[in-house]
Amino acid sequence: MKKRKLGKAGLEVSAIGFGCMGLDFGYASKVSKAEGVALIRKAVDLGVTFFDTAEVYGPFTNEEMVGEALRPVRDQIVIATKFGFNIVAGKQSGLNSRPEHIKEVADASLKRLGVDVIDLLYQHRVDPNVPIEDVAGAVKDLIEAGKVRHFGLSEPGAQTVRRAHAVQPVTTLQNEYSLWTRGPETNGILATCEELGIGLVPYSPLGKGFLTGTMNKDTKLGEGDFRNIIPRFTPEAMEKNQALVDILKRIAVEKQATPAQIALAWLLAQKPWIVPIPGTTKVHRLEENLGAVNVTLTSADLTTIQTAAAAIPIEGERYPANLLAMTGR
Repeated sequence: MKKRKLGKAGLEVSAIGFGCMGLDFGYASKVSKAEGVALIRKAVDLGVTFFDTAEVYGPFTNEEMVGEALRPVRDQIVIATKFGFNIVAGKQSGLNSRPEHIKEVADASLKRLGVDVIDLLYQHRVDPNVPIEDVAGAVKDLIEAGKVRHFGLSEPGAQTVRRAHAVQPVTTLQNEYSLWTRGPETNGILATCEELGIGLVPYSPLGKGFLTGTMNKDTKLGEGDFRNIIPRFTPEAMEKNQALVDILKRIAVEKQATPAQIALAWLLAQKPWIVPIPGTTKVHRLEENLGAVNVTLTSADLTTIQTAAAAIPIEGERYPANLLAMTGR
């Protein structure tokens, strides 16, 4: 597995990480703890060294699964987790990035993960009620206490990144970025990362499954699948957005690859400090995703993709309005 460094902080990880959320949270199909542990360990065997979780996934169960799976190889891997939500009676209940809460969450995450230090701690969503300087200061305290190594932000606005970075250097951002979610190119996130030496970790790099080419307007999502509330996953939107998948399929045939591999290879080709974190519950999909590091897209290929994708207006927002409002702040 090839390695990459997330920005100038020198945090080196596998070129493709593993997003663990979907193992037991967010989708209709969930795996047992034993199955999740086995899949995470398979990822380690295949060279993955970067694993992403959060307290709110479950809540709590995802961190426990990740911790158990990675305990035997703790010194070989990087674990990222997140704070930023209130969790009441086992349910997410609004945002909370008060400094005292951040420190409580960090201590609880350390216990669930069974580690002495969190490699990368993200603010999951910017809390408009807490100055970002206070958030960065709280994480700085955790770093100075030896409980955290690196600070990250998920879905912030560019100016928020700058303000946080002035208090505690930000190692990486985790934003949605893929061929059908190009916001970081236009909202200043990529430019800010470049300028400040911050890495970018795209989540949902396969469009929550759509860019794999295995979904269409007739796909039925199971009960409890969060994509049921996402505008892009209505049958009408999926039918219109199929044109983007058709591009990936065409190039995949030429490259003897899969649409998912082309989508991931496209992301890897954008910047050397980008590390996508696709998730899956299946070994063959894991192997497929990791195979993207061996797919080379020429400048001509990238131009072809760019030109074709630019001609396709994406139908539907990436989140419903209430969740979209929590991004870019």
